[in-house]
Amino acid sequence: MSYYYLVAQLPSLSYGQVVPMGSKAFIDLCKTALSAEDAALLDFCTLDPWSGAPGAAAGTGAESAAPEFFAKWYAWERTLRLNLARYRAARVKRDAPADVSDYPADAAAAAKAAAAMDSPLEAEIFLDEARWQAIEAFQGLDYFDRNTVYAYLLKLLLMERRSAFRADEGFSEYKGLYAAVMEAAQSNELNTLSGEPK
Repeated sequence: MSYYYLVAQLPSLSYGQVVPMGSKAFIDLCKTALSAEDAALLDFCTLDPWSGAPGAAAGTGAESAAPEFFAKWYAWERTLRLNLARYRAARVKRDAPADVSDYPADAAAAAKAAAAMDSPLEAEIFLDEARWQAIEAFQGLDYFDRNTVYAYLLKLLLMERRSAFRADEGFSEYKGLYAAVMEAAQSNELNTLSGEPK
């Protein structure tokens, strides 16, 4: 089904710009323009590949009722997250998840590149840009079809996520946590030297 009138009125999106409308407002707009079947699939539009549709966990076959767009998106995001977990586990010398896959290769490569970055904020922005590119690839070439609507919603969710990043607040929080850890470490060291139990 073509959604020319819905898609044609949407403002263009680019990662990093101010969110032109909230995801909730977009969902409300879609519910008036999409068929009931396609509108119901908006529930599959999530950044969490394990949440899926309400009442069913993604990865359990529940998304088989949805278009291939969601199967590709969930597989890509799972690969990204499991590979991130693998690299983070290796960094702290812990066991990695057993079910890590290197397919899709671009998701695994994005995780590897992000894990090598020194700045957590830069890594998160890099990962969201990789997600954005994957969503565009899964959208397909039919610009007025339902996959464009689903891709648009996922992009709005990424933009909302990005707008929640607060570098100054994050750095301030980091400094506070770091100071608390250092104070606790010094306190434990002093207790050890004085013979007091930790």
